[in-house]
Amino acid sequence: MALLNPAFWTFVAVIAGIYAIMALGLYVQFSLAGLPNFGHVAFMAVAAYTMAIFVVRYSLPLALAAALGLLGSVCLALVMCVPALRLRSDYLAIATVAGGETIRYLALNLPGLTGGPIGSIGLLGPGDIATYNHAWHSFLDAVGRSVFGLAPSRDFTMAILVWGTATALIFLCWLLERSPWGRVLKAIREDEAAAAAVGKDVFKFKIQALILGAVLGGLSGLLLAWEIGVFSPDDYQPTLTFYAYLILILGGVNRIWAIPLGAILFSLLYTATRFLNFYPLSLFDSGSRAYLRLFLVGLLLVLFMALRPQGILGDRRQLLLEK
Repeated sequence: MALLNPAFWTFVAVIAGIYAIMALGLYVQFSLAGLPNFGHVAFMAVAAYTMAIFVVRYSLPLALAAALGLLGSVCLALVMCVPALRLRSDYLAIATVAGGETIRYLALNLPGLTGGPIGSIGLLGPGDIATYNHAWHSFLDAVGRSVFGLAPSRDFTMAILVWGTATALIFLCWLLERSPWGRVLKAIREDEAAAAAVGKDVFKFKIQALILGAVLGGLSGLLLAWEIGVFSPDDYQPTLTFYAYLILILGGVNRIWAIPLGAILFSLLYTATRFLNFYPLSLFDSGSRAYLRLFLVGLLLVLFMALRPQGILGDRRQLLLEK
């Protein structure tokens, strides 16, 4: 039974850590700079596809392919969002949604490049099954043996690495938030005109926040691709971006150290609905229960927002309001 299976909960811990890194990228863009990016998932998709393509088709080392994946996310941030940064916040949100969906549909309709609807396993074309994470599995095995003196499960090692990375990145972003750079971003978020009036290059700071968020989003995309082993365009639906927003909301939109709490709570909330297989819910087939899970998650989140909109660790006075 999955409820009592340690391997299942280890996997959930890995996904929660990846979600924390994903939400951290959105924190930099939205909570610090006030940029409502609703196409954040596109950075994940570009990094994952770029990495897999270079590993499978060009036999590049995984580390180099991963670096190129992050570079791809940065390039996407510049191409897709730099023109959009001159838009008002509501139009910016629409533009980023469109950009994210454009990337997904390109991946879906360019089978010669991306594998098309079947995703990464089709990168070598029909008849050949492509894999890209052999080097990552070898790395996990080596880390497990060297650190723990034995061969723990790959998910256990992955969970340690992911949460260690997430903690280090959150600490680094916390330092940046408290630096003069972070204070300028907060000033831009609160009153862009006032920040420009005192001589700050608002556009440059927005680009910097967007690029940093893209790198963090790309990193989460790489980690997710390595964890699940196979991905397709359907794995990069817009809902993934909204998961990141929900994580921020659950913990507290302006509380960077609440991101891990939000990621854990969201993962537990989403996972717990898997066990809704008792009567009368057992009368529904598995497909119907899957939709019911999404409904229940949405309902619980609506109730949470109604009762505590500032999040668990947030401050109601610091809620971001539309100017």
